[in-house]
Amino acid sequence: MFVNIDGNSIEVIITKKRGNKNTYLRIKDDLKLYVTTSFLMSDKKVKSIIDENMASIVKMYQKQLYKQELKNSFYYLGKRYDLVRINTNKVSLGEEKIFVPTDFDVDKWLKKEASILFKERLDYWYNNFDRSIPYPNLTIRKMTSRWGVCNSKLKRVTLNLELIKKEPYCLDYVIVHELSHFIEMNHSNRFWKVVEANYPNYKEVRRIMKNY
Repeated sequence: MFVNIDGNSIEVIITKKRGNKNTYLRIKDDLKLYVTTSFLMSDKKVKSIIDENMASIVKMYQKQLYKQELKNSFYYLGKRYDLVRINTNKVSLGEEKIFVPTDFDVDKWLKKEASILFKERLDYWYNNFDRSIPYPNLTIRKMTSRWGVCNSKLKRVTLNLELIKKEPYCLDYVIVHELSHFIEMNHSNRFWKVVEANYPNYKEVRRIMKNY
């Protein structure tokens, strides 16, 4: 079975399981649509469910396309650059291209840049925070499901290295979000009031980041 998404013919992989009462739809890294459903479900009914949920499927597909583009492109502070390897010993950032040594290690360079920028922005928001909180230790690492983590017991904030690829306001929002957890460890209304007091337009940035 195939479905058409944005002019592309997408293969549908159907898995039917005993005891499975619900139907789950996912677009994976290979850009195929995976359907997990009951072994009693007919292919005709599966097609009907796909048609009913096409808007959500298109969003999942576009999100996976974006992830694939990120893997194959160089992004820095929200802007895409063409990566050009040349005989040089330094990194030069142009308007649309970044010129790098032939043995350039992308992740190593991004982490070095992040260690400087993330610390600067953490210090800025800590010094301008409207509540008294402990000064946090900073850890930077790649994470697959979170942009940031706050450990109040260890007084530590961990930021996702991928933030170095996003617009600077995304980094600022995540820092404020994690600092706010020193006041409220949950996501209650009180927590969001702390976030809003320090970053008034957090809802707009949060909405943008949900598409990443």
